[in-house]
Amino acid sequence: MNPGPFLGVVFHWLGGLAAGSFYVPYRGVRGWSWETFWLVGGFFSWIAAPWILGLALTQDLVGVLVQTPGRTLFWAWCFGLLWGLGGLTFGLTMRYLGMSLGYGVALGICAACGTLIPPAFKGTLAAIASTAAGRMTLAGIGVCVAGIAVSALAGLSKERELPEREKHAAVKEFNFRKGLAVALFCGIMSACMAFALEAAEPIARLSAAAGTPALWTGLPKLVVVLAGGFTSNAVWCLALNVRHRTGGEYLAGRSPAGEPVPRARNLGLCALAGVTWYFQFFFYTMGETQMGRFGFSSWTLHMASIIIFSTLWGVALKEWRGTSPRTHRLIAAGVAILILSTLVVGYGNYLAAAS
Repeated sequence: MNPGPFLGVVFHWLGGLAAGSFYVPYRGVRGWSWETFWLVGGFFSWIAAPWILGLALTQDLVGVLVQTPGRTLFWAWCFGLLWGLGGLTFGLTMRYLGMSLGYGVALGICAACGTLIPPAFKGTLAAIASTAAGRMTLAGIGVCVAGIAVSALAGLSKERELPEREKHAAVKEFNFRKGLAVALFCGIMSACMAFALEAAEPIARLSAAAGTPALWTGLPKLVVVLAGGFTSNAVWCLALNVRHRTGGEYLAGRSPAGEPVPRARNLGLCALAGVTWYFQFFFYTMGETQMGRFGFSSWTLHMASIIIFSTLWGVALKEWRGTSPRTHRLIAAGVAILILSTLVVGYGNYLAAAS
């Protein structure tokens, strides 16, 4: 299959839409603590959806995994586990900073680390920069970082302008210092997903050899990588269940205060959130197959798309209400620059495919 970089950009936009939207259903969960709804949603994200879609869309999924060398499985799972630490703190980032500011800070760090470190580690960054197509792609990554910086500046401007009452009206547990510390850790650890997908590449090749269409060959990688993410998240959430004595929430029909808990509704919302989350990497792996020899740039496209859509969700949920026209201009500028960056990266990949 010949690369189609601009189709890849569209797939990454769809993945960004899924990633920027998944947390919205969690806002409707009632009577469950964070650790309970995060683990329930995570089961659908990291176990159920990868296996169901992997079995449905790829050839001989189990046989491919059995043939995969143990070293490949271990490193894919291990990097997934490290990424999972970033994933669980991402939920805390949303909890303390809200969708707009939280996404901007965490994903800004994640974009820079996850895009540039893999080719630098492999020693291919200089070779990439030596070609016109490579320089165009790297320029697009630079534009993306600039757009993320503007988006984060908009979030900082919002934090300075809004009184505490307004901040907590939009984000009930708003805490800038705590949220910033969590976001920094989240961004660094979340970049391990880029390393995990790179380590799992032999699984994709085995899946292609088994007859899986090129567009779906990334799905078996997700079965292993996301199992690592589930491991770290499950250990942490279950530990919190024990510490906070919230383990009974999974089956309880009433809260400690005696109020009814809508278990079926909560389960449905968590399933919706979890499957929506999974679709970010479902489309990511599809987009990655279209990017040609500069596939490393997929991570930038993914991060840019997430911030675009999460910012728009933040506006829709009125997290920016009460801010100044200057802050609104920063929001618009950040989104515009990020959209431009995805087009520049896509054009760089197009030049590479055409050369």
